[in-house]
Amino acid sequence: MRKRSLTLFSDGNLLRRENTLYFENASGKKPLAVEGIYDIYVYGHVNISSQALHFLAQKGIAIHFFNHYGHYDGSFYPREKLHSGDLVIKQAEHYLSREKRLKLAKLFVKGSALNMERNLKRWKVADGFDEELEELLGELGEAEKITDVMNVEARIRQEYYSRWDEHLPEGFRIVKRMRRPPGNEMNALVSFLNSRLYATIVSELYNTQLIPTVSYLHEPGERRFSLALDLSEIFKPVIADRIATRLVKQGIIKKNHFRSELNGVLLTKEGMKLVLEHYNKELAKSVKHPGLKKNVTKGRLIRLEAYKLIKHLVGVREYEPLVAWF
Repeated sequence: MRKRSLTLFSDGNLLRRENTLYFENASGKKPLAVEGIYDIYVYGHVNISSQALHFLAQKGIAIHFFNHYGHYDGSFYPREKLHSGDLVIKQAEHYLSREKRLKLAKLFVKGSALNMERNLKRWKVADGFDEELEELLGELGEAEKITDVMNVEARIRQEYYSRWDEHLPEGFRIVKRMRRPPGNEMNALVSFLNSRLYATIVSELYNTQLIPTVSYLHEPGERRFSLALDLSEIFKPVIADRIATRLVKQGIIKKNHFRSELNGVLLTKEGMKLVLEHYNKELAKSVKHPGLKKNVTKGRLIRLEAYKLIKHLVGVREYEPLVAWF
């Protein structure tokens, strides 16, 4: 059985009765086929019983929580069942070694930058970006501190946003990237997609041997899975940005899918549902993998990227970030 992600938008209660999980709301009580659930995303006000949490932990199902505004709040992350002591040591070694950490951090930024370049060429607004990128990647290669790497990444993204805006319809332009709160509709759309992508990557990391709190580009810290932030740099351009562009260019998302709140702009509940419908469809699309010589879903590419990182950490094969061929 192919497992799927379950999204809960309505308010209610998540309960366990014997060996069945139920979601109870104003419409009644509905059984959930646990064996078919990969992970759960909660956008409504949901009360979860301790028995339900125990049951989900036994099944290895992560739950991700988002607040009223669609921002990621946190995750219920069941006890890791796949960790390898050797890999834990290797992962820590690559963080503690300045040289090894810098190498990975630069590769995440390089992969992200090349995917941005692919997008701009796809959208036919890449004029002049090649030269800018070549210069910035040269600076990236010479960077000796993580802060320098982050600075180069920010400048690449600024150049990318300015050109991306040329492809977007007026009224749906980024202008300036603003996150909390987003300052306009496009910022709100991108932030919402990035938040969901981050949670998706957290789920994928849970199903590998990697420790999600040990990272290389982003500084490890409390209350976040910083390795998911590292990997999201690779996938934001080719998943979140492409979905956002398609939604506004095709007129699928309109101004009435947004609301003004918190001195900013946010998606309405209907807007969130519509965006996630297209997000899930995008992750389910298959592409021919040039290395595996077979079709894989775009969602599966995230797990494969984590596996590539594992091979690098244990010395099997040097990590090369995914650069979109699709």
